[in-house]
Amino acid sequence: MRLSQAAAQALNRLEQAGFPAYVVGGAVRDHLRGVQPHDFDLCTAATPDEVRAVFSGERVAETGLKHGTVTVLLAGEPLEITTFRVEGAYSDGRRPDTVRFVRDLESDLARRDFTVNAMAYSPVRGLQDPFGGQQDLANGLLRAVGDPVHRFQEDALRILRGLRIMAETGFAIEPDTARALRAGAGRLEKVAPERLAAETLRLLCGRYAGRVLRAYTAVIGVVLPEILPMQGFQQRNRYHVYDVLEHSIRALEQIPAEPALRLAALYHDTGKPHCMTVDDKGVGHFYGHPKLSAALAEQRCLALRLPSAIRETVVFVADHHDIPIPQEEGVIRRRLAKFGETRVRQLLMMKKADGVGRGTHPEYIGHYQQLEAALNRTLRKKDCLSVRSLALDGYALMGLGLRGRQIGEMQRYLLEQVLDDPARNTPEILTALARRHREEAT
Repeated sequence: MRLSQAAAQALNRLEQAGFPAYVVGGAVRDHLRGVQPHDFDLCTAATPDEVRAVFSGERVAETGLKHGTVTVLLAGEPLEITTFRVEGAYSDGRRPDTVRFVRDLESDLARRDFTVNAMAYSPVRGLQDPFGGQQDLANGLLRAVGDPVHRFQEDALRILRGLRIMAETGFAIEPDTARALRAGAGRLEKVAPERLAAETLRLLCGRYAGRVLRAYTAVIGVVLPEILPMQGFQQRNRYHVYDVLEHSIRALEQIPAEPALRLAALYHDTGKPHCMTVDDKGVGHFYGHPKLSAALAEQRCLALRLPSAIRETVVFVADHHDIPIPQEEGVIRRRLAKFGETRVRQLLMMKKADGVGRGTHPEYIGHYQQLEAALNRTLRKKDCLSVRSLALDGYALMGLGLRGRQIGEMQRYLLEQVLDDPARNTPEILTALARRHREEAT
């Protein structure tokens, strides 16, 4: 296993001091999957006090002393080093009431969530795998360590973590583990929102997220309840062949694996089941659904305490995903002036994903490809898209006798003229336009 300089140095120092030490968890799993690990968590027989003694002279932070974890800074890299431990009951379903330090590795590995995470590696003793994690890894199988019901009762977040691992790796799940996972889903309501949010966003960005969303809608719906009414809700119009949830999952699968965009794709039609009307021909309509979808998305983002940047993107995309963006340069300039390039590109990505997710009208995809080309052409021209880029600034307008609010109002008027025709953005033309507009207003 190729270790970082800091991890190799730490393992060696612990071993030299007489304390068995291992890389544990995700780094071992990733190595066996052929993925180079980037983060190395270590476990050791040394107690926290003994770890501090081994690394005296180094920067040591007591980041989780109650649970036996200290962080050592070596070669510029922070390393979490945790003492072998066994845990007491989890009365709150989140963290153990008590922790007892032990000297043997297997007792420590027995407390972990899944067999693929219950392996350890030492340069001295090699791979340690008492629960068959390597075989499960080879078989692409997720299996709880020991009794799955007990594992999920200890910490309900393990339910969501299991789905996240499946979304990232494409693993299947062992039947007993799957039954316990489904049965314990309600316990996710006790988990802190921040912990749920971290796992949920990683799940949605997984390569196999769509597969997991389809198979475990009821479980994920405990965390994202707005998706539940979408399941099986038929849209009854010629623009869609899938129910609302399947359409949204297909859109999610098409959009880049960026947390805000994936969540926006999943939530962009959450309002549809609540505002559907059916006309006298039996055709379904969803007037006003973007606004409602945006409100539902914002509600969930706030409940999960997501960062404001993610929330704002999700709400914006959900609210505006249905606005038309024709290929005419004038319209594109106005969209860019109103929203900015980043938001327009996010909308375009959503529209392309939405088009694929409909399962109808493949010509939409060609339209959005042409629209993207038109957007790029417009941006290359570097036309004026804001009042800051006008060839006539506020001082020049003051020279024309304008003051206070009049200046801002005139700048907005001139920008409208330039968005219609970028060639107007010269001092001479803008001065003439400003004078004429002022005369007409008096």
